[in-house]
Amino acid sequence: MLIGETVTVAFQSIRANTLRSLLTMLGIIIGVGAVITTVALGSGASKAIDEKIAALGANIFTVMPGQAFHGGVASSNRASLTTDDYDAIRRDATLISAVVPEMRGSFQLKFGAQNVNTTVYGTTANFVHVKNYTVPFGQSFTDGDDVARQRYAVLGAAVPEMLGANPAAMIHQTLLVRGIPFEIIGVLSAKGAQGFQNPDENVYVPLQTAKYRVIGRDALADIGIQVRQGVPIEQGMVDLERILRRQHRIRPGGDNDFQIRNPQDLLATQQQTSQLLGVLLACVAAVSLLVGGIGIMNIMLVSVTERTKEIGVRKALGATRFDIMSQFLVEALVLCISGGAIGIMMGIGTAVVLSHFAQWNVLISPASVVVAFGFSAAVGLFFGIWPARRAAALDPIVALRYE
Repeated sequence: MLIGETVTVAFQSIRANTLRSLLTMLGIIIGVGAVITTVALGSGASKAIDEKIAALGANIFTVMPGQAFHGGVASSNRASLTTDDYDAIRRDATLISAVVPEMRGSFQLKFGAQNVNTTVYGTTANFVHVKNYTVPFGQSFTDGDDVARQRYAVLGAAVPEMLGANPAAMIHQTLLVRGIPFEIIGVLSAKGAQGFQNPDENVYVPLQTAKYRVIGRDALADIGIQVRQGVPIEQGMVDLERILRRQHRIRPGGDNDFQIRNPQDLLATQQQTSQLLGVLLACVAAVSLLVGGIGIMNIMLVSVTERTKEIGVRKALGATRFDIMSQFLVEALVLCISGGAIGIMMGIGTAVVLSHFAQWNVLISPASVVVAFGFSAAVGLFFGIWPARRAAALDPIVALRYE
């Protein structure tokens, strides 16, 4: 029998049992769609985390106040980081290229008739470069502005929306911070939420201005550290620890009264967890493909039983074992490939819907589409072989006598 005729006969058989064929394909449709959707969600989550890691800046870690110890006993008060620590790091560090101190406080902002409560950071001019910001509107303050204690404010990307204003129109306008007038000189690029914090909702002012005119104290909330190019971040941490232990007069063997954190490690762990969860979900979805394949094998075996007499007639008219086997194998492949095509459309559609309405990060991978489609064809081939071989092995005399 010619290949074209075999395919035609297979399609005629599927059309003769349309509802049963659709129900048989359902497992493949759900499996392929689920695989594509889960992989798209996992890839989207990984991409979002990669963007957050890039947004942190290169080779950056953070030092924060830790638990204070007195006579080896932990105090209920947290130890302080001060601008003296910042000066010591700048002066003595050998592996560190940039230091970004930050003091912060929560204050009421007023712009025109709008009021909002948010966090105000006092920092140095290099925070824009170190933390990988751009300034699409206006400009940032300079080291000279910091020394002069200028009342300049740079807004996070979300602040204009919080105040109901256009970011471009806010430049050189007056913003009241705790009742103190500040000139808005710039609006930063968006970073997006990072855990429980969203830097886009912050306002940044010069460090000395914050110290003497807004916050009124010397304590730092944290110090951002950028190590030199080509230096492993772990060596930069050791360099910083050496300076701060000496600065805080901590004896050898004593516990640090500060904490060193590498946010990239936290995000990398989150990424690994997200990837592992995505793989597990994809494996669970793949199980439904196997279940669908078993369903196809079952239906094909039923079809062989129903068409035993037809097989006998075809063999009596000269059909070979290969012809009979090809017919049933093509039927199984058509069911799986058709189900795979429908599943691909369903998976892509589900991912797009989740992205649009649920605001989930999705990334549809062409590789996952190809693999899912190829796997569905492989399922049809694998689970179609046994019924096809059984049909081909029937004795024509026995088949013709079958009722």
